[in-house]
Amino acid sequence: MKTYGALEAGGTKMVLAALDETGRFLARKSLPTRTPEETMPEMIAFFREQDVSALGIGSFGPLQLNPAAPDYGAITATPKLAWRNYPLLRRFEEALGVPVGIDTDVNAAAMAEAALGAARGLDNCLYVTVGTGVGGGLVIAGKPVHGLIHPEIGHIPVRPEPGDPMPEGVCPSHGSCLEGMASGPSIGRRWGCPAQELPPDHPAWALEAAYLAQLCATALLAFSPEKIILGGGVMQQTALFPLIRAKTAALLNGYLVHPAIQSGMEDLIVPPALSPDSGILGSWLIAKESA
Repeated sequence: MKTYGALEAGGTKMVLAALDETGRFLARKSLPTRTPEETMPEMIAFFREQDVSALGIGSFGPLQLNPAAPDYGAITATPKLAWRNYPLLRRFEEALGVPVGIDTDVNAAAMAEAALGAARGLDNCLYVTVGTGVGGGLVIAGKPVHGLIHPEIGHIPVRPEPGDPMPEGVCPSHGSCLEGMASGPSIGRRWGCPAQELPPDHPAWALEAAYLAQLCATALLAFSPEKIILGGGVMQQTALFPLIRAKTAALLNGYLVHPAIQSGMEDLIVPPALSPDSGILGSWLIAKESA
């Protein structure tokens, strides 16, 4: 039976795994994301030791995902300067001598949730992670969406909510985009303590739900996904989900008529079914497609 390598390459940590053809984990490892010179040898050694027949990567970005581009598979204009313009896919191909596939970490998670998780059996879904940053992966007609680059859901503009004590946001590129208003760091700066330390009844969560509802309403109007899956560290505050659903309905104001919306959206806006393994399982799917 073949062994597939899977890498969820994050800005903070790298999650590595070896899985068999059925998706059973054979080995896994996590290590901090340092410089490429420090991190790559350890990752290459892991996949060599597991004798993988193909490797799938779901990576932080931005990424070059045009197969015709000379820098295909490279991390491009990332704020993590040590990884800027790093040829991630090519380095693994050279070191391992096996097929390597790559997509964004959030597209990988969306693919896994579409194939195996909360959106199983559906053609279209949006997966959004809300944590240190905000990112989104979009699956349409069963395929992850690429275009000029790839969707950057976390940087769509949002309207500052009335009474927000920090309406300028924290994104260094866009200020009050979704990431600037709803990421973990924005919550921490706005309220003076980490999001995980805020009690469930803190006003932070109503404000957070309002920004994420703007995202959900925009997504439903723009892409019409059959499922919106909200994951990441901030979404561990599960009391957010009913608030987001209610605020999304208020923003749509009856314009979109569909039973999934009229019923209260309990089955439309949902947490991931595969958490915390959505990303690594998506990378496994990429490996299988690349083999």
